[in-house]
Amino acid sequence: MKRCCLSVLTMLLLAAFLAQGCQPAKKPETTNREMRYESEPAISLYDNETGQKKQIKLEEYLVGVVAAEMEPSWPINALAAQAILARTFTMENIKSGRVRKLHGTDVSTSVEESQAYDPSRITENVRQAVQKTRGEVITHNGRYIKAWFSASNGGKTAGAAEGLAYLKTPTPYIKANVNDPASVENTLPEIRQWTATIPGAKVREAVRSISGKDPGPLTSAAIAKKGPSGRTVKMKINNAVVGGPAFRLAAGSTEIRSMFLTNVAVQGGNLVLTGKGYGHGVGMSQWGAKNMAEQGTSPEDIVRFYFKDIRIEKLYE
Repeated sequence: MKRCCLSVLTMLLLAAFLAQGCQPAKKPETTNREMRYESEPAISLYDNETGQKKQIKLEEYLVGVVAAEMEPSWPINALAAQAILARTFTMENIKSGRVRKLHGTDVSTSVEESQAYDPSRITENVRQAVQKTRGEVITHNGRYIKAWFSASNGGKTAGAAEGLAYLKTPTPYIKANVNDPASVENTLPEIRQWTATIPGAKVREAVRSISGKDPGPLTSAAIAKKGPSGRTVKMKINNAVVGGPAFRLAAGSTEIRSMFLTNVAVQGGNLVLTGKGYGHGVGMSQWGAKNMAEQGTSPEDIVRFYFKDIRIEKLYE
């Protein structure tokens, strides 16, 4: 009797096992690497000047972005590298939902919310560059990267924490502290080396806006801490210490071209800074891309020079 019960139990267990084995396997979690589009997607665009919303094909939107973000007369391969970054930035931005929370659209024409966008600057050169990299995006471990770039890194790349004080998510794909002579070759004199004079009152207000404390009239300034590439990550204004990237934004990022400072002084109640490069120095250098493109480097290889452990893949044909 016991043998019979065991036999029936064994058969039931076997049947259950076989039934389970015949079931389809659970679908793996979707990643960007698996995401493909049958055709080019359309996205929604908010015009920050007019308040209007419209649907636009992704590649047509990117033509307006590349034209605004890089000099349209530059070599096609440099513009094409910018297009790969712009497409990646767009897809990552859409996935985050940042602009949708603000305007109910995928992207906007604001450089603070999305990217610069100016259709009036579009040339045939720009159209060819975007078409050359149609559908191409950059991923790391199946996810879109933060596709950062700046005008010139001053000859050495920066990590996200150093150049942008970005610590929100890991960015192992950023090549940091890498020599980049192409970024300063054949560039403008005011990018290779510049001097900025910031009024003491503006410096005082910048520190107050960052720290919430009034440092008083400007009497002294110094570099409090440098990062691995040599950029200033902490500034000391009087007795107040503030973050370098935050100070640059608060005091004027067009006047203070970068935090790759070579000299800091107080003269006549003003802050006088000397430095090199233009921008935060994280990711691709646009001047570096231009110079590499002039040497025949492909758009994809330009991107690979500035980012590591990445894949450049097509989302659609």
